Amino acid sequence: MQTVLIIGGGVGGSAILNTLLETDYLHVRGVVDLNPEAGAMLTAKSNGIPVAEDYREFNKRDIDIVFNVTGSNSLYEELQGHFLKNTVIIPGSLANVFVRLLEEKQHFINRLSKESHREKIIFNSIEEGMIGIDKTSHINFMNKSAARMLEVAADETIGRHIHEFISLSELPRIYETGRIELNRELQLKNGSKIVTSRFPMIDDNGETIGAFAVFKDITEVVSLAEEITDLKEIQTMLEAIIQSSDDAISVVDEKGYGLLVNPAYTRITGLQVEDVIGQPASADISEGESMHLKALQTRKPVRGVNLKVGPSNREVIVNVAPIIVDNKLKGSVGVIHDTTEIRSLMKELDRARSIIRTLESKYTFDDIIGLSSEMQLSLQQAKLAAQTLVTVLLRGESGTGKELFAHAIHSASERKYNKFVRVNCAALSEELLESELFGYEEGAIPGIKTGEKRGLFEEANNGSIFLDEIGELSSALQSKLLRVLQEHETLRIGGTKPIPVNVRVIASTNANMEKALLEGKFREDLYYRLNRMPILIPPLRNRKQDIPRIVERLLLKLNQEYGRSVESISDKALQYLRVYDWPGNVRELENVLSRSMIFMQMNDRVLTEEHIPLNMLRVAEAKNEVVIQSSVSLQEQLDTVERGILHHALTQFNGNKSKTAKQLEISLRTLYYKLEKYGLM
Repeated sequence: MQTVLIIGGGVGGSAILNTLLETDYLHVRGVVDLNPEAGAMLTAKSNGIPVAEDYREFNKRDIDIVFNVTGSNSLYEELQGHFLKNTVIIPGSLANVFVRLLEEKQHFINRLSKESHREKIIFNSIEEGMIGIDKTSHINFMNKSAARMLEVAADETIGRHIHEFISLSELPRIYETGRIELNRELQLKNGSKIVTSRFPMIDDNGETIGAFAVFKDITEVVSLAEEITDLKEIQTMLEAIIQSSDDAISVVDEKGYGLLVNPAYTRITGLQVEDVIGQPASADISEGESMHLKALQTRKPVRGVNLKVGPSNREVIVNVAPIIVDNKLKGSVGVIHDTTEIRSLMKELDRARSIIRTLESKYTFDDIIGLSSEMQLSLQQAKLAAQTLVTVLLRGESGTGKELFAHAIHSASERKYNKFVRVNCAALSEELLESELFGYEEGAIPGIKTGEKRGLFEEANNGSIFLDEIGELSSALQSKLLRVLQEHETLRIGGTKPIPVNVRVIASTNANMEKALLEGKFREDLYYRLNRMPILIPPLRNRKQDIPRIVERLLLKLNQEYGRSVESISDKALQYLRVYDWPGNVRELENVLSRSMIFMQMNDRVLTEEHIPLNMLRVAEAKNEVVIQSSVSLQEQLDTVERGILHHALTQFNGNKSKTAKQLEISLRTLYYKLEKYGLM
């Protein structure tokens, strides 16, 4: 640190002294002036700085800089001769410039200090938290809001790693990548939720020197938003419940004036909304007194009162209850039940009970057995179709279970509690099928003099109708069915007024529909209407791995029908069933098992190969074309069939033994053994 001697205690000397007293790199050694009462002299004394009337009293070797602010040029030359050569003698003119520079510096320092203080006030006053890190991910600034959210003291965080306080902070990554991230959610250690935006800090040279984040505590906002959302959902739900209720509902305020009614109320009373809202509670009463007013007067509920309401004097039963919130009466709510509709519903219920056994679906997807990939695909498509109202076309050979799929689709749909009507289009004549499907008006059918008939489309309204063998419909009936699918309405025979229907159509066929289209036997537009969701049900010969489980299910069914207790089937009998191609599919399999069970004794528990009637298995018609000779032993017949199956499978897969073994569900080692056994290597 350099030492300074000030000569001259006037205004200039005082200015230099006051400036130097605030510096850390210059030390004032003394002040010289002939007037001991000069300003600089007094200031020096008060700060413990030596003073003298003659500069010679100070050791010239201890002085590095001399400020001559006396204005005397002769003194300046004298000083140069007295002090050492390395001592800097600053004349008065330069001293004044130096003083002004120091004053300006101090001015700017003070100004900068005020600006810094003001910025710090602003920095700490904003609601958002702000935190910054340097290149090493250590915190170099943090405002009070950030400290409050983090529940730490801001001073204690400076110089410490950011992850000590925010373990999931992404600021180090922002520094590395130089990317900006906006409005990212983050949860702090104390459970608070914040939304933060992160920015890199870049200096004037374009160098990244750190990163900082601005974040806001949204814990209360999220909580408040959730509460508002819950309230809105509750309000919406209550409004939906009131508006969708089949019971008439009316609400009045504490003075008895109408506030709210639902559509069922206007339907039952015959009054419009404007006839009730803002009107006295008695406006809808045609006979009797208003129960709303009674509930408001007594502050007690009123139940089961018979009244007549509206211009048509509709007979109703009324229940009214006061609305009391925080022990304050806010109004009352009334529920009106139409006794006319109740009587009508009782009749409908009696009618429904009489037909429910014939108009309900019997099966679900749990009743369908299928582990093969083809069957699993069909099941997935059917389950998907059940969740929509799309028209379904079930395709497959006879006996594959198309009706079972139709039952399951209806049972899994939203219409499962409504009717399921089944129609075999190939079992009835065209005239009879038309009358059954579409119904007729009185006198429209020759030979039937009185009465009208509802068609099956009307019976199936709000439910499903299964049209089996749809490919057998005549052109005329195809046109009428197309109208139902397009316009959602049906027209009775002899009728002139279309009847709207809401029915889901499930159709099935085992015919070649594409060939029928080419031959003009089936309408193209109807085909595309029906074929929106085609589901192909594979034949049993393509999924023989399902035969054991199907047999198990059929045995349970046949046990109930025949009063038997057959528990299982032998392996040889099961192998015998698996080598057959089943052109009649599951229906034929059930028929064979049924005949086999008839041949069993009442106490038999296992169905063996001896019970299976060989004449029912048309093996010669199977694809492998293996002929069974009844004159040889059973083992020889089974060997013949097995050899044919192996030969057929090898041919199908072009000699690929891995694919052959996988298809037959046997190991590759077993396949090689059997190929060698039958000379097929």
